[in-house]
Amino acid sequence: MKFRPRPPEEPEINLIPFIDVLLVILIFLMLTTTYSKFTELQVSLPVADADAARDRPREIIVAVAADGRYAVNQQPLEERSAEAVARALRAAQIEKDSILIISADAAAPVQAVVTAMAAARGEGLTRITFAAQAGK
Repeated sequence: MKFRPRPPEEPEINLIPFIDVLLVILIFLMLTTTYSKFTELQVSLPVADADAARDRPREIIVAVAADGRYAVNQQPLEERSAEAVARALRAAQIEKDSILIISADAAAPVQAVVTAMAAARGEGLTRITFAAQAGK
């Protein structure tokens, strides 16, 4: 009896155990890795001398109450529109280098603050700042 030679079998690579080992390594690395958080920026803030005299040009203070009412230089306004704030700014005799300080209540609507900023821009004021008090 004559047998034909069988062709040699090609080796088969089984990937399932390889994937299992990789998943175990991945889980191990996920559990042992510590993640550092970069939520803070290192910022060096400027230091102000409280005793120094204020050498600023004319300041205009716009106060915004919690209910959206306005006061320009401690003069309350009847209306709550950008036109009323603009008229009050014109009446305050703004100068070219005047600084507008917006002093808004913490509960004041954002739209009221934006309205004050829009009125200031309409009157040509480009130097706008916000008043805040130090936290306790």
